[in-house]
Amino acid sequence: MPTTSLEITSRIPQAVSDARTLFESGATRSLAARVSRLKALSAMLTENQTAFETALWNDLHKGAGEAQLTEISVVLAEINHTLRHLRGWARPKRGPVPAALWPARARLVSEPLGVVLVIAPWNYPVQLLLDPLVGVLAAGNTAVLKPSELAPATSELITRLVPRYFPDGAVRAVGGGIPETTELLAERFDHIVFTGSGTVGRIVMRAAAEHLTPVTLELGGKSPVWFDDDAHLHQVARRLAWAKFTNAGQTCVAPDYVMTTPDRIPALVDALESAIADLWGTDPRASREYGRIVSERQFDRLVSLLDSADVVIGGDSDRAGRYIAPTVVTVPADEARPVVGPDAAHPVLREEIFGPIMPIVPVDTAQQAVEVINGWDKPLALYVFTSCARTRRLFEQNTSSGALVHDAGLVHVAASGLPFGGVGASGMGAYHGVYSWRAFSHLKPVLHKPHAPDTLRLAQPPFTDLGLRLVKRLMRHG
Repeated sequence: MPTTSLEITSRIPQAVSDARTLFESGATRSLAARVSRLKALSAMLTENQTAFETALWNDLHKGAGEAQLTEISVVLAEINHTLRHLRGWARPKRGPVPAALWPARARLVSEPLGVVLVIAPWNYPVQLLLDPLVGVLAAGNTAVLKPSELAPATSELITRLVPRYFPDGAVRAVGGGIPETTELLAERFDHIVFTGSGTVGRIVMRAAAEHLTPVTLELGGKSPVWFDDDAHLHQVARRLAWAKFTNAGQTCVAPDYVMTTPDRIPALVDALESAIADLWGTDPRASREYGRIVSERQFDRLVSLLDSADVVIGGDSDRAGRYIAPTVVTVPADEARPVVGPDAAHPVLREEIFGPIMPIVPVDTAQQAVEVINGWDKPLALYVFTSCARTRRLFEQNTSSGALVHDAGLVHVAASGLPFGGVGASGMGAYHGVYSWRAFSHLKPVLHKPHAPDTLRLAQPPFTDLGLRLVKRLMRHG
């Protein structure tokens, strides 16, 4: 008989308690234990690649190539990077000691936080669940995973495989939907990682506040694009189409809208049309490499955005197959200036699209594009396609975003040596590589002040003029 939601929920407190008991036993702390569990995670992926590819196809119509490049291989690369560097990261480092405390010596010693909860979204149900887990295990923690119920095949596979590859319970996976997530959030964790919408992110943060639990939130937003690189028009169009329409646009760092000058729009539209045909054929519906919308509810939301849009590429859809073609729309020039966010005139500019619809917004200058970006929430990513160094500096120095990428899209997510995270409304905290290890570790200062010579006597009453002057001078000069 299938497990009921009530049965899963009733087991959640025990699962969290058992994870904490294991952590407190010290079984996850040694470097050997961390390496062993990272290798177990790698084995779970490599030994079941076909099963993961099938699950991702069933949930999101992801082809094998996309499943490998954007999900499985990303996590495996993260594991390999971590295994190469973990010993160096974990080694205690010498800490600075101010002259006022001499003689003394200090070390910075990393220690795991405890039990970490990872809540994943449906759009990249493998990568965004298991990539943070790499850092959690590398830091010596235990983990509770909550896969997304909106990717049911992948969720079922992960909840089935985790006990097999982590038989001691260092990693536990909890299935189910909103009731199970709510029950998990009522438990005490030592860190919570959540990827998803800002609305749910606020719920997670409120729940974490009850236990003063730190959080890493990856919340997305409207990631903008600036384009003025006429010399590389066709290459830009191909990179832009790939970044936007991969996973049918359901990517938190997908280009959300493109800004360029009005005279450049016709040529960009033509180049995008050619690029889409090159990537997915003249009928993307027939391509095994083009994804589908996750649910009918999301399908209906996206199609409604096209009701008043000026569609220049694509626009066709099929609700039964949850298919929406790669679509480009143009937004009329605003009488004053373009606005992005809740006050925008056009629905496609009001909130994150999260689907295969790309608006092109006319602006007069790169400076005006900067003003549009700064007029609303800070985005998770910003993409700049220009051959002008001055324009690059303009965006680097005058905008704030989780990341800024020149001449490409999405690729920074695969860079294990760079932090991945948002800023402001697009999130808080970061992970990947050493930044994951830092996020899920506490860097504890350990200071030793020898008894002799007893220089602390100068800082203790009764104070002498000479001793006080000496201590003040040492403290003020570090």
